[in-house]
Amino acid sequence: MSYLYDYVEKYLPTSWRRKRIRRPIIWSSPEYSPSADVLTVKSVDLCTEENGKDHHTKRYELMSRDEYSGKIPKLVVRRGQPFRLRLVCDRPYDRARDALSLIFTVADEDQPTHGHGTLVGIPVNQFPEQLGEPEEWGAAIEAINGDLLQVLVKPAATAPVGQWKLDIDTKLLSEAFGKSYSLPQAFYVLFNPWCPDDLVYMEEKAHRHEYVMSDTTLIYRGSYNRLRPSVWKFGQFEKHVLDCSLLLIAKIGKVSATHRGDPVRVCRAISAAVNSPDDDGALMGNWSGDFSGGTPPTKWVGSVEILQQFYKRQKPVKFAQCWVFAGVVSTICRAIGIPSRVVTNYSSAHDTQASLTVDYFVDKSGKIMEEMNADSIWNYHVWNEVWMQRPDLGISSDGDYGGWQAIDATPQESSDGMFRCGPASVLAVKLGEVLKPYDNNFLFAEVNADKVFWRYTGPHHPLKLLRKDVLGIGLFISTKAVGRWEREDITSSYKFAEKSEEERATMLKALKQANSYFSRYYLNEEFNEVYFNFELRDDIKIGEPFSVILTVKNRSSENRHVVEGSLHVDTVLYTGKDRESVKVDKFSVTLEPGTEESIRMIVEFHEYYRKLRDQAAFNISCMATVLDTEFEFYAQDDFRVRKPDIKITLLGKPVSQAPVDVQFTLENPLPIPLHKGLFHLEGSGIGKPLLFKHAEIAPGEKVSNTFTMTPPYSGRLTLAAKFTSKELDDVDGFLAFLAHPRPEDIITEVEDNVIVARTDVID
Repeated sequence: MSYLYDYVEKYLPTSWRRKRIRRPIIWSSPEYSPSADVLTVKSVDLCTEENGKDHHTKRYELMSRDEYSGKIPKLVVRRGQPFRLRLVCDRPYDRARDALSLIFTVADEDQPTHGHGTLVGIPVNQFPEQLGEPEEWGAAIEAINGDLLQVLVKPAATAPVGQWKLDIDTKLLSEAFGKSYSLPQAFYVLFNPWCPDDLVYMEEKAHRHEYVMSDTTLIYRGSYNRLRPSVWKFGQFEKHVLDCSLLLIAKIGKVSATHRGDPVRVCRAISAAVNSPDDDGALMGNWSGDFSGGTPPTKWVGSVEILQQFYKRQKPVKFAQCWVFAGVVSTICRAIGIPSRVVTNYSSAHDTQASLTVDYFVDKSGKIMEEMNADSIWNYHVWNEVWMQRPDLGISSDGDYGGWQAIDATPQESSDGMFRCGPASVLAVKLGEVLKPYDNNFLFAEVNADKVFWRYTGPHHPLKLLRKDVLGIGLFISTKAVGRWEREDITSSYKFAEKSEEERATMLKALKQANSYFSRYYLNEEFNEVYFNFELRDDIKIGEPFSVILTVKNRSSENRHVVEGSLHVDTVLYTGKDRESVKVDKFSVTLEPGTEESIRMIVEFHEYYRKLRDQAAFNISCMATVLDTEFEFYAQDDFRVRKPDIKITLLGKPVSQAPVDVQFTLENPLPIPLHKGLFHLEGSGIGKPLLFKHAEIAPGEKVSNTFTMTPPYSGRLTLAAKFTSKELDDVDGFLAFLAHPRPEDIITEVEDNVIVARTDVID
């Protein structure tokens, strides 16, 4: 404990204590004047180069500032791990007569206290091995070189994350009072996935690089039968991103400084602070299709512009949908040191009644009755996973509940009075533990609910069960693979295999825990003489016609059947809502025993184009009745038309800090011209986003643009492009490539041609 801190706490009035915490005391009173021999700290070298390398923080814009930028660099370090400071003193430190102590206070705390862990006073020990236990702050002298005193400082592995102020107190061992020096600017302490004593520790090196250090990812959208990756730039090291992340946690998420060391509380707050309905958080959601007054969600290519805009104005940025919320959440988590990834669930249930079922009501003509449908199924839904231990959940039959935890910032349902979701242990979701905190029941329904279709014929008539689909929810749960620009399927981490005994047993267990009285109905399978099947071409490109085919087969070898019904094609939002009819075809077929008929409906471009919703999603459905029987058939499916990709090509070999030309190309796939076309490009080495305008692009015309970029370092880099126009939007493309090191960066070259060079990858 600091001698100066002892004195301030014991003898000075409270008002003086607050003064002492906010700025250094200059001892000028004759009564308390320290000896002229007391060691004086003149300045402090933050050792940003060494600390940045050791703590994997050198890429933060705060750390890379220099005197030429006009801004003072700020130190960014990770908890549970020593960092180095060099103290420039007025004389050499003498171990025999000098004493040194450090006082740390949370920068935004008005009255920091020991009991809350927001004020820490520690002596500087004599030798480097004296840094104390992992859960304690520690400091020790590493080296004495003349007037330079090199000190190691270790924040506790449980320390609150955020900005800290540092006061350095010096005195002579023989005297009571001394001098104080305050670090001119606060330093940042982050979570530490490299530290085994931190709750967010991640053992695998490749995983740490992918889920903490990588600043670009793929986010999967589309539908389960049209999986579509798009690139997203996290930019967690960019200007203002870390400060904005901490602001959202403290001011919007209202996490007190005391609890900012708990990743569970911090992530729960992030899931609330990124949306705006109840706390004016970072992003305003909008699924109306009208994005006037803001940016359409499909135009964002990354988080940086969003967070910089919020940091400047502190008002919700317009507009977002689920993948935008998720992209920003992962940026914040990675910025503060929590491993995170973006996860997409195809055919994702939104269960509003906690019944673990999604109920659809259709009228006698087969039309979905929107006014009666509170539940919905999204073509896809995007959320996040964060990596941490969960000692608060205990132990399951399959081990502890640590590892990946799901959080979701898209405002769907409130949790404890706010729009937030999680962290929910993914293992607990898989095991059907729907009562575990936080919001496991909602996550379980998203990936496991049963889809039930009812025919409604009026308020005085009973509902008729048309179909029950126990396999249609929670498909192809996807995330970017580690170290590869490919999809990794993680469905098995959320649920047991469909149709397996474990899957059905888990569903029943979840229903009992949820205290749901919903009875599990099953179709009357006694009549199975007529078989129905949907067919849809695998690759439907926007601008082209497409066809929907219904195959009806009479399995009976004796009975003749007549089938009447209708095929429906609707445009919908990817949330499954706000549908508009494109085309309805009625049919009647007579099936002789053992025969098969196909009903084909062709939808032309001019029929669907003007009715396309955001993201070009369709819903096809069929309502059919087998006459002279009680059998009615209903089925639906989702798909989207494929939009073209922007092709990005390097016109030379990419080398660190050397300019290289880049070309990008797009072909208009529509039979009509595109007007007011705009390309938006971002990537490492570009600086501000590049914009390229095209007043008109004729049908089938291919346009190309070229620009020059300079890779800022060697290693893995990405470029992301987005195109919008009046007639066609949400078109994107990306290029991942390796920038080669400059000759002067090559440290060594071994016999098998493997080059060891300075890159952005440090571990």
